Amino acid sequence: MTTPTAALTTARLDQLVDDVREAVGRGLPPDTTAYLVGERLAGHLGAPDLLTAEQREGDPDRYRQHILHAESDGSFSVVALVWLPGQQTAVHDHVSWCVTGVHEGQESERRYRLVPDGTTARLVATEDVVNGQGDVCGFAPPGDIHRVRNSCSSTAISIHVYGADVARLGSSVRRVYDLPVGEL
Repeated sequence: MTTPTAALTTARLDQLVDDVREAVGRGLPPDTTAYLVGERLAGHLGAPDLLTAEQREGDPDRYRQHILHAESDGSFSVVALVWLPGQQTAVHDHVSWCVTGVHEGQESERRYRLVPDGTTARLVATEDVVNGQGDVCGFAPPGDIHRVRNSCSSTAISIHVYGADVARLGSSVRRVYDLPVGEL
């Protein structure tokens, strides 16, 4: 799933990193930071000069993660996820705030709420969201349990900005949920 991408960059990606660095550097609460990062990410989505050809490559077996930048102090990472048709994540949550923008294609997201169920727990689906090119969404834990999939017939690419060092952690996923699920 994780592919350390060579230190290739574009001028547009450098500008995105600078924009994110400015927003994160304000030291605001996670939800406010995610909002500011989303504002900055939106202007770069869909731009043909954001990613190199290598950073747009998928994997036939699973969605592919290209780490585009990890800030040296660990305060944020920028990642491109490349999804071939039908590829999806497991149901999961995250270690930090996250902002996602669809760069190309379309992604569907199902959001869940964790509900105590006696001595165990179950998940209840709370919302289905379809995000197309240019759409941005963000969140901060807790309450960020979801599953994402490529819901179009072509490759989908999304840009994710996490408030964590994904290069060090390997992923932004905190926990994968293998619990009974109640549908919408």
